[in-house]
Amino acid sequence: MSLFAFMGTLEIGLIYALVAIGVYITFRILDFPDLTVDGSFTLGAAVTATAIVGGINPYLATVMGTISGAGAGMVTAWLNLKFNILHLLASILTMTALYTINLRVMGKPNVALIMEPTILTPFSVFGLANMYMNVIVLFVIVLIISALVIWFLNTQYGLAMRAVGSNKRMAQANGINIKQKVYVGLALSNGLVALAGALFAQTNGFADSTMGIGVIVVGLAAVIIGQTLLPSRLMLIIIVSCVVGSILYRIAVSLALNADIIGLKSSDLQLITAVLVSVALILPKLKNDFKARQAAKADSGDSDD
Repeated sequence: MSLFAFMGTLEIGLIYALVAIGVYITFRILDFPDLTVDGSFTLGAAVTATAIVGGINPYLATVMGTISGAGAGMVTAWLNLKFNILHLLASILTMTALYTINLRVMGKPNVALIMEPTILTPFSVFGLANMYMNVIVLFVIVLIISALVIWFLNTQYGLAMRAVGSNKRMAQANGINIKQKVYVGLALSNGLVALAGALFAQTNGFADSTMGIGVIVVGLAAVIIGQTLLPSRLMLIIIVSCVVGSILYRIAVSLALNADIIGLKSSDLQLITAVLVSVALILPKLKNDFKARQAAKADSGDSDD
């Protein structure tokens, strides 16, 4: 892998780290399988790109994209909580609607940002090559967002949200407003995903109506890989594992696509993702089975004595 390809892989890995953190909040903390992210990722990119092309400041445009994604998450929560629609179905409905909404926002299938200013433009004065500067800026953004998420989830409100995902009945018995926590959790999750979409559009120079396809799988892959390598209940380690998992996932994909001996093409990306997620899910089970067999052998040896 060339240096240019490696830096590009780090860049995308850092962007998808925000997706991984968002997916962790819904799937692990709230126990809410949310597929809205496939649509909110594109929504964040579409709103941001359209706003920038319309002459709005890139930083304000990025905030607008993030807020739009948070709104999409709240729609999913509203469908689930207000009308008792199954969470998975509610998220699918929102995701399906967002495809058309994204096209409406952009007015066409894609919007180019190549000649437009972005949040990265002011940093060009430092004279570093784009491939280095983009990674540095994205690393700082991910570091700040991660720190804020860790702080939030360790506050009293964040602990209450985590309690909702662990045991809703117990949380309700302790006076926790479950619906409010679900609304906030899904808004936070999809806001992070939309922010990732906004950053992706600005670093890659375009927003496309199909760019969100498979984002949920990428986010899950990052979470699973990260938590397999860094298992912990400490929130700091958990968020770090999401970031590490995202970067390692992108490196694995890049290595697979660039390994001539394997013969894979860019069109095989979804297959690679499926294989990586399957391996990440299977390995912990094999590890636990091995430990169980070792413990059984040890117990049988003690009984013989």
